[in-house]
Amino acid sequence: MSAPPGQTKIPAGKGPHAPATKRRSRGELARSGGLVVLAVLITLFAVLNLKDVKVDWIFGSGHAPLIIVIVVSLLVGVLITYFAERVVRKRH
Repeated sequence: MSAPPGQTKIPAGKGPHAPATKRRSRGELARSGGLVVLAVLITLFAVLNLKDVKVDWIFGSGHAPLIIVIVVSLLVGVLITYFAERVVRKRH
């Protein structure tokens, strides 16, 4: 669709009412860089812990990659902490 005669067509997102794009602050850039470094470290940690380990359960045992054991332990800890905090908040 062309603009009416005497008017120029303004691309979408480029008019006087378009939101101004602002530059990221140093803090935002540092946070983004830190998250990238953390993601790389977590990936390396996972790749370096692929060895199968023996896992002893209450009834029996089995084998699983170490990273799976670590992640499952982390998730169980997060869930226990979450529910423990909910119980404490309900008491107050």
